[in-house]
Amino acid sequence: MSETLDPTAAIAPEMLGGLTITAIREGLASGRFTAEALAEAALAQVAAVNGRYNAIIFENPEALETAREIDRRRAAGEALGPLAGVPVVVKDPMDMKGFPSTAGWRLLHAASGGVDLMPERDSPVVARMRAADAVILGKTNVPILSWTGTHANDSWAGPTINPAIESRAPGGSSAGTAAAVAAHMCVVGLAEETGGSIQNPASAQGLVGIKPTIGLVPNAGVVPLSGNRDVVGPIARNVEDAALCLDVLAGFTTEDPKTLASVGRIPAGGYAAGLSRDGLKGKRIGLYGPGWRPDALSEEAAALYERAKTELVAAGAVLVEDPFAGTDFASLREVTPGTPFFDGRGLESIAWDMTCYLRRLGPDAALKTWDEFVAATSAEDPFAKGAILGYLNELPDFVEAMKSPGTPPAMPAFTALKARYLALLDEVFARHELDALAYPQMLRELPELHSGDAILETTVGELNIAGIPGITVPAGYYASGAPFELIFLGRQWSEAELIRCAHAYEQATGHRRPAV
Repeated sequence: MSETLDPTAAIAPEMLGGLTITAIREGLASGRFTAEALAEAALAQVAAVNGRYNAIIFENPEALETAREIDRRRAAGEALGPLAGVPVVVKDPMDMKGFPSTAGWRLLHAASGGVDLMPERDSPVVARMRAADAVILGKTNVPILSWTGTHANDSWAGPTINPAIESRAPGGSSAGTAAAVAAHMCVVGLAEETGGSIQNPASAQGLVGIKPTIGLVPNAGVVPLSGNRDVVGPIARNVEDAALCLDVLAGFTTEDPKTLASVGRIPAGGYAAGLSRDGLKGKRIGLYGPGWRPDALSEEAAALYERAKTELVAAGAVLVEDPFAGTDFASLREVTPGTPFFDGRGLESIAWDMTCYLRRLGPDAALKTWDEFVAATSAEDPFAKGAILGYLNELPDFVEAMKSPGTPPAMPAFTALKARYLALLDEVFARHELDALAYPQMLRELPELHSGDAILETTVGELNIAGIPGITVPAGYYASGAPFELIFLGRQWSEAELIRCAHAYEQATGHRRPAV
C-alpha cells in the first residue's frame, strides 16, 4: 500500500486490511501518506461497517486531531512513539479518561438508565498507547461484566457480529475489539483475558491474539473479574503487529505491583526482534492429547489439526505426542457447576478486586465503594443463584470473601492449584525438552451466534489459572467458513519464543484470509 499512495490522496477502504504497523511507519516516514489521511480512512471504515458489526460502542472525537498533531510533530522533526499514527481500539472495561467504563452493562451506562463510571485518568495500558502515539478510535463492545468467552449478545449496546462468519459467535469477552480488527476499522486492538477473552475472539475471527503471562502487562484501571487471572493483551491481523503492540503494553508500573515480576523478563530488542520463517526449525513442540485434557476433537477439527501437524513438521519442528500423558495434569481441571465449560477458580476475590478498581476511579466517581456498587446494581444482582456470575457461589473461599469486600482474601485453594499447574508444566517441559505446545484452540467449530452454546476451547482454565502465555494464529477454515486456529503455549515469560514459533507458522502457511 505504501508504495502507491501520496500525501494528498485518500486511502481507499480496500487497502486498510493490508496495512501493518511496519507499513504505516514506512509510509509516514517517506511521506507517501499522512497520519491524518490514515485516520480519515479508518474513521470512514468505521462509518461504513460498524453499524453492521457493532464493534465500537464509543467513538473518540479527538482521534482526527491526534493524527493531525502527529503530522505536525513529524514535520517539526520531533520524536514520535513506536505506534505513531496507528489506528487502534480499546476494550470498553479499560479506563479511558472522558469515557465511561460500562463493562457492557446497562446498569453502568447512564444513557441506558444506569450510572456512568467516569475515570479521572487513563488505565496504564491506555496511557501507554497514548504515549506510543497511537490514534485511539474508540472503545469496543463486551458482554455484561465480561462474563462469557463466547459472545456479547447481552451488552446494552446489542450483539457484536463476527465479520469472519456472521452467523457464528464472535468470541468474547473481547468481541468488539476483535471485530474492529477483523473488519479493518483499526490495525490492532486492546483485549483482556480472564477465561478465554483474548484467545476465543481472536480465534473466532481469524486473528492473532496474545494472552501474556500474568504480571507482564498491568491491568489496573480495568473493570475486573479476577485480579489473579485478568491480563491485557493485543489482538491483530498478524503476529508481528501483535508483538509490536505487546512491546508498548509490557512492563512494570507501581499501579500494578504484580508487574514487578516482569523486570528482567522482557527481551531487550522487543518481542518482534528476530522474527524469521525459520523460527520453528529444531523446536520441540508438544501436541494436544488426553494427558492435557480428555476432551476429544470433532472429526473435522482433528483433520485440520493433522494438517497443521504436517505444516509444523515441514517448517522444521519436532513433534512430541501428548507430553502430559502419565501425569495427573488433566485431573486438575474442574468445570464449575453452573457454567457450561468453565473452570472459574480464582474469581473468588471479585469483591476485593472491584473495591480496588472503584477506589482508583477518583473522588468524583459516581460509585466509590463495593456497597455503593451493589446498591446501584441490585436490580440485576449478577451474583445471585442462576445469574451470570451466580456460579461463583460454588467456588472455594467465595462466600467468605464476599463477607468482607474491603479485605483481600487469602484464597489458599487457588494458590495451591496454581502451584501444582506450574510445577507440572515445568516438569513436562523439562522431561521432553519442549520449546512450546501447539494445540487446536477449539475442540470444534464455532457455535451459532444465538444458539446459547459455548465455545469449546482447549486451554481456558489451565492457561488462566497457571498464568502462562498463549498466542493464537490462523491455521485454516472449516467447510462452513468458520476459522480454525492453533494456540501456541509455553511456560511463564516465554512470550518471545511463542511469538517466534507463531510467526514462523504464519509465514509458512499464510492461512488467514480477509474477513471483509
